[in-house]
Amino acid sequence: MIDSNEKLNAVHEQIAKAAKLAQRKAEDIRLIAISKTRTADEIRPLLDAGHRLFGENRVQEAATKWPALREEYRADGSGAVEVHLVGQLQSNKAEDAVQLFDAIHSLDRPSLVKALAKAMDKQDRRIPCFIQVNIGEEPQKGGCEIGDIASLLETARSAGIEVPGLMCVPPAEVHPAPYFALLSKLAKDNGLSELSMGMSGDFETAIKLGATYIRVGTALFGERK
Repeated sequence: MIDSNEKLNAVHEQIAKAAKLAQRKAEDIRLIAISKTRTADEIRPLLDAGHRLFGENRVQEAATKWPALREEYRADGSGAVEVHLVGQLQSNKAEDAVQLFDAIHSLDRPSLVKALAKAMDKQDRRIPCFIQVNIGEEPQKGGCEIGDIASLLETARSAGIEVPGLMCVPPAEVHPAPYFALLSKLAKDNGLSELSMGMSGDFETAIKLGATYIRVGTALFGERK
């Protein structure tokens, strides 16, 4: 059985290889270990291996795991644990999200900007928020329309929310490269430097097309039961 150290090292080797092919530095790409549906006992081996950046899809699930895990690993000397929200966020969960997470990758509508800004003001805590783009124009997916990026960006900045970049989930079962390339162009067009894109099956392609955050679950934790 492959242990967490080996899995983590294998993913880092793939990142380094893809970065080299793209003439980029591997250290410019941050690996988010997607720990949704994983128990604290499943997450601990990655924490013990030194990994410190994780991603969750649901506010309620994260609240059952991460406050205790953060406390457990707070004083071990290997850096603070970061947890990012990568799933859809309901406006009525904004306050909990601001309290729990270090970044949000799914800002996609003005009403959510309003809710997050109110929560950040109340808690006197600012966290960066990526704008999620519905890059494949899929009705069943979250994300703002491509034509709405500039106005949503302006709305967020006016509310005092830092937007470092864009996030997308390309359509399934088609080659993701054109969608990653489009997100990269949209980020440049809007003066944004960060790109949250790429998962276990396609993160090397995402890196070649400019990803700065990749979201990897299966390659680190194995298949879900």
